[in-house]
Amino acid sequence: MGEVSSARYRAGDGEPVLLLHGFTATWRCWLPVLPELAARYDVLAPTLTGHDGGPEILPGQAHDLPAAADHVEAELEAQGFGTAHMVGNSMGGALVLELAKRGRARSVVALSPGGGWHPGDGEGERIERFFRRQLKVTRMSEPRLDAIMRRPMVRRAALRDIMRRGEQLPPSEAVALARSSLRCTVVDDVFQAIRSGGALLRDLDQVRAPTLVAWAQYDRVLPIERHAQRFRTEIPGVTFRVLPGVGHVPMSDDPRLVVDTIVDWVERHRGAGEDAGEAKAAVAARGAVAA
Repeated sequence: MGEVSSARYRAGDGEPVLLLHGFTATWRCWLPVLPELAARYDVLAPTLTGHDGGPEILPGQAHDLPAAADHVEAELEAQGFGTAHMVGNSMGGALVLELAKRGRARSVVALSPGGGWHPGDGEGERIERFFRRQLKVTRMSEPRLDAIMRRPMVRRAALRDIMRRGEQLPPSEAVALARSSLRCTVVDDVFQAIRSGGALLRDLDQVRAPTLVAWAQYDRVLPIERHAQRFRTEIPGVTFRVLPGVGHVPMSDDPRLVVDTIVDWVERHRGAGEDAGEAKAAVAARGAVAA
């Protein structure tokens, strides 16, 4: 079993583990941690709908948080995952929590999850401004990206808002990350969802899976003091931890820390939700036969 394409990474055997990336990125942001995770687990890391290499979003299709979770559920069914241990970063963190509310998660590791601001606190608008500015700068720099990302200290400066040690990211991956952001076709849809409240996580008390929320200490996109409170207080039985020394995309800053965090949580909850997963897979299979 295995696939490496623009649409997804799938490799390994064992407990099913789903990895979901953040807004405007692709599955490749997990590259620093994939070898060790795939050596232990059946790992699925898809590129989200409307993102570079992922499924296209159809005209008129909604792309708020519940709709994006619908797309991930379809990918889970297609890959034969009834339930899985779910790991998400940023928007991916919001999505794994949304999926956990639907009974899809055996356990959850949410790395600086999005969607946790309070209505009316201005954070949604600030996030939109942040991404608009990032995309504008990237678009202006696009012809020179190869040269910009070639030099370690320049690469570090260029990536400072999303990671602390951008020089550790290979130049080719830094260029790919930047160019992928420009090819994300759901940017305006996500901005609209932020403005309308469709990107806000609701009913966090319905998350029943064992949940670890691990926040990057130096997160400049979703600062811990403004975005962590709802996750700490609204998810039943949540475990909260700060990931020291890392930025918003911690996989690139400290792969060892992220691997250890994920493996520790999955191993604690090995086998959790397995019966439910088999039941969901059986229902999906019956539906496919009937179709």
